[in-house]
Amino acid sequence: MVDAATRSIGELITLLKDEFPELSVSKVRFLEGQGLIEPGRSEAGYRLFSEEDVRRIRYILREQRDHFLPLKVIKSKLTAWERGEEAPPAPESGPPPETYFASSGVSLTHAELSRSSGLSRAQIDELVAQGLLDPMLLDDGTAVFRDEDLTIARAARRLLARGLEGRHLRALRLGADRETELLRQLVTPLLRHRNPENRRRAAEILADGAQAGSRLQEEMVKSRIRKLLET
Repeated sequence: MVDAATRSIGELITLLKDEFPELSVSKVRFLEGQGLIEPGRSEAGYRLFSEEDVRRIRYILREQRDHFLPLKVIKSKLTAWERGEEAPPAPESGPPPETYFASSGVSLTHAELSRSSGLSRAQIDELVAQGLLDPMLLDDGTAVFRDEDLTIARAARRLLARGLEGRHLRALRLGADRETELLRQLVTPLLRHRNPENRRRAAEILADGAQAGSRLQEEMVKSRIRKLLET
């Protein structure tokens, strides 16, 4: 007879399926194979999960779902706690997505963007060609620029005034594309399920990741330039 304090793998999945509908036998076995859980065994060799195993699995799955931590990091945290070591401090919170991604809704024509940014029409066309500016086409075919385009155009003007050309700024656009793709991979599992809660969580992760990435990039560039000036 199975001990009442333990559960079979099927019972475990049934217990957790409401919170983790994608949990499967293979997923549980994978966690075991990675050394994150060590269920007991019955005399017949079947896996038996204690209440501590259930708590551990629930923690692992929540860390994956809510914080997108890789299993290696989760395992390190679990190991530290088992040794009685102090848990690492929680990371600082990112900005609310409705604030971070807020848009004024302003649309600028080519001429208006030129006046507001100080760029010539030719410079704007070059930035569009290099992918730094991304105008939106209206139903009548008119191209308009949004407020983020104005911010990008003004920043680009400062670099162009220093002697760079639009083709040189393409490297910055490629860097932004790579960072965007990296962040997209973080939220792909959430975006597969089109419900408001998952969309909200994805937006929070993207806002936090985008801001953290910007800080990281700025500080790394600053550090390298400081070293350049010190040589």
